[in-house]
Amino acid sequence: MKTHSIDVHALKRAPARAGDDDVCLRVEELSLHYLRSQNVALENVSLEIPRRRVTAFIGPSGCGKSSLLRCFNRMNDLIEGSVISGRVSLEGEDIYDRGVDVAALRRRVGMVFQSPNPFPKSIYENVAFGLRIQGVNKKRVLDEEIEKALRNAALWDEVKDRLDGSALTLSGGQQQRLVIARAIAVQPEVLLLDEPASALDPISTLRIEELIYELKTRYTIVIVTHNMQQAARVSDMTAFMNLGRLVEYGETDTLFTNPREPQTEDYITGRYG
Repeated sequence: MKTHSIDVHALKRAPARAGDDDVCLRVEELSLHYLRSQNVALENVSLEIPRRRVTAFIGPSGCGKSSLLRCFNRMNDLIEGSVISGRVSLEGEDIYDRGVDVAALRRRVGMVFQSPNPFPKSIYENVAFGLRIQGVNKKRVLDEEIEKALRNAALWDEVKDRLDGSALTLSGGQQQRLVIARAIAVQPEVLLLDEPASALDPISTLRIEELIYELKTRYTIVIVTHNMQQAARVSDMTAFMNLGRLVEYGETDTLFTNPREPQTEDYITGRYG
């Protein structure tokens, strides 16, 4: 195993594995800590995330689920003094290898955050943003790709007549779907969702959950949620985490109805958390 003393890096091999054809992301003995605080965010986490399914991370606040999510597109690189050991592979490629183009990685692994964060631009230009960075500037191509992304984000019918209007005039739920459209416009392989509905009303939350179900036919989706009912509704696989460790991981129906670990059962039945 190789290690690096600053910023991130280093890596190993995981336990029980699905067939390689089914695995999109493979995490092997992954640990993350911060030099300044000596805080251990993740400790020896290993799991395999299947392709074109929804995997949910659940657990109490501060358990490491968002830290793990940010490892998949190297967002933790932006935190000074973060140190990673272990291995994260995307389609068999080590994403922490020194030669990896991080900007290219983040195009392959899109991310949507807890609060909607549209740019102070038009609806059209929000979705066009990533495409323009990739060098797409022909109006006909942009028009086609933007319509496709908005349709895939279940937003086209609501905004098609006001694409030149400000994205900031949209409702919170519409803004979050716009951000999802922005993320998928560049055709990533993986979509990371960090509590995407926690700031939304129940109706908007339902729309996001329906959208997640539709999107998994095209993308591998990993969602962090504090809402166990939401995890049960939208995910195929669920990982329960606590204190930076992976306690249990398996098919969602099994984990919620017949958990192997007493700690998992205590959490999902509300005894703590």
